[in-house]
Amino acid sequence: MPELPEVEALAQLMAAACAGRSISQVDVLSFQVLKTFDPPVSALYGQAVSGVGRHGKFLDLTTEGGPHLVLHLARAGWVRHHASFPVRSAPLKAGKGPLALRLHLDDGSGFDITEQGTTKRLAAYVVTDPQLVPGVAKLGADPLAVTPEQLAALASPARRRLKTFLTDQGTLAGIGNAYSDEILHAARLSPYALASSLTPEQLAGLHTAIREVLGAALDRARASTAADTLKSDKKSHLAVHGREGLPCPRCGDTVRSVNFADSSLQYCPTCQTGGRTLADRRLSRLLK
Repeated sequence: MPELPEVEALAQLMAAACAGRSISQVDVLSFQVLKTFDPPVSALYGQAVSGVGRHGKFLDLTTEGGPHLVLHLARAGWVRHHASFPVRSAPLKAGKGPLALRLHLDDGSGFDITEQGTTKRLAAYVVTDPQLVPGVAKLGADPLAVTPEQLAALASPARRRLKTFLTDQGTLAGIGNAYSDEILHAARLSPYALASSLTPEQLAGLHTAIREVLGAALDRARASTAADTLKSDKKSHLAVHGREGLPCPRCGDTVRSVNFADSSLQYCPTCQTGGRTLADRRLSRLLK
């Protein structure tokens, strides 16, 4: 899933490609991708692009005439820029393949918004104000802007596991499954520890880890010159996420995993849980 650093980099790459350009057409090619009907997609036609920004994990393409095209890439969505599109003898057919939306610019270039897999959660909204998108309106603090005091205020009443606390978009906007694992590893905290139970020292360490992990990832992502390299760059710098069975780069212990119905988390027992192995929920259910 694209998270704050990748979405910020995609916004940067899209903004550069859209500079001085207008939207000529939008092809909606997935039956469920468009979540709004007023304004219609055609309201974007002929509008000059004034910028591309980010709200949490949402992309926000703004036009000078007012309408916004807001995109949420969900777990398997992505954006690819094309200098030109191939000439076709027939229109693209909706519902065929991963292509969900194609955005044409007035110079013949544009973007393909794709989503792999059979579970379709990618969402597009055409709105006059991004705050009209329910997911945007509910976003919490930007994790790179939150102060130690603000983080403490968010954590103190939160009787939730740290993994849930970090990935709740209404609390901290932009952190997902991968970077929450990385942040907790950097802070030497168990993903099962309650946010409300952290000591001042642990809260300070968590704040530092959030800024350092996301900051470094954002610097790398911003240095990328192509969207297709963002995924591989992200994966190559992860310490624990997606590395089950491999040695922890800090202590050498084996990275472990806890699996849930549609996700998993990774952690280092030595660095994060005092050597204890957390119960795998899938295995626990099978043994009952």
